[in-house]
Amino acid sequence: MSDLIVHHYTLSPFSEKVRAMLGYAGLSWQSVQVKEMPPRPLLAPLAGGYRKIPVAQIGADVFCDTRTISREIARLGNKPELVLENCSPEVQEFVRQVDLDIFLACIISAGNLTLLRRVLKESTLADLGKLLWDRLRMGSKARVKAHGPRQMKRMVRAHLDHLEAMLAEQPFLFGEQPNAGDFSAYHSLWFQRDLANQPAIKNYPNVNTWMDRLQAFGQGERREINADQALEIARTASPRALANSNQDDTLIGHTVSLAPDDYGRDPVTGTLVTSNDQGWVVARHEPAVGEVHVHFPRQGFVIRAA
Repeated sequence: MSDLIVHHYTLSPFSEKVRAMLGYAGLSWQSVQVKEMPPRPLLAPLAGGYRKIPVAQIGADVFCDTRTISREIARLGNKPELVLENCSPEVQEFVRQVDLDIFLACIISAGNLTLLRRVLKESTLADLGKLLWDRLRMGSKARVKAHGPRQMKRMVRAHLDHLEAMLAEQPFLFGEQPNAGDFSAYHSLWFQRDLANQPAIKNYPNVNTWMDRLQAFGQGERREINADQALEIARTASPRALANSNQDDTLIGHTVSLAPDDYGRDPVTGTLVTSNDQGWVVARHEPAVGEVHVHFPRQGFVIRAA
């Protein structure tokens, strides 16, 4: 069993992206189930105010956003193709296109009774109401605004047409093996097909076969632990040695806040200890765990002096 812990919930698309990458990398990992929305009092000592899921943990190091989590999975599983920066400019441009607008179009347009029934299996009707209200409030504060329902459905169909053509003569989107581009496209379509059972996606045989290939890798070897155990692991560990800072950042050693720049923009505050090409690391001290280092990517986040 590896030291990697993933804090996630079943219906989270980005958690499914990470679970699929863990399967492809053939990794064992420890699973902590969290609630679909804050407050998450046993995750807050690790990740501060960060509200997005999943969050990963190795000892007293905490990784926010799938960009940093995929980097850890790539390192542990020796799968460098899972790191976006290791991929071709074509793949990087593709991911930029699908990561936000296409993702939101897939998630929002997936809503139907099938999805509602699946959600109610995981929570009560009262919890569902709280979740919808939470997501509406989060959306109202987002910098990215959703398109109208008809336009979102057109965007999804155009996206599926594009993928169907890409997969006409190769098993994965960019060749014989999957890379970061495949997993960036997969999880939103998993939400459409496997959770909402949207009928339109059935008209794309290449896309369905490709998704089945990715799912055939499994989700790695998973062992359930609870949140208190994850906190104890952090409490008895020390943050790992820091990578060298190669960015001339005058904020090193000062208190900063870091937050996503799209949605769920709740900040995390701490002392900036590393600034490099990969991102930022802030040190935080919490009575429940002692010192933890929280890792953020550069892309998709903003940093400010606190």
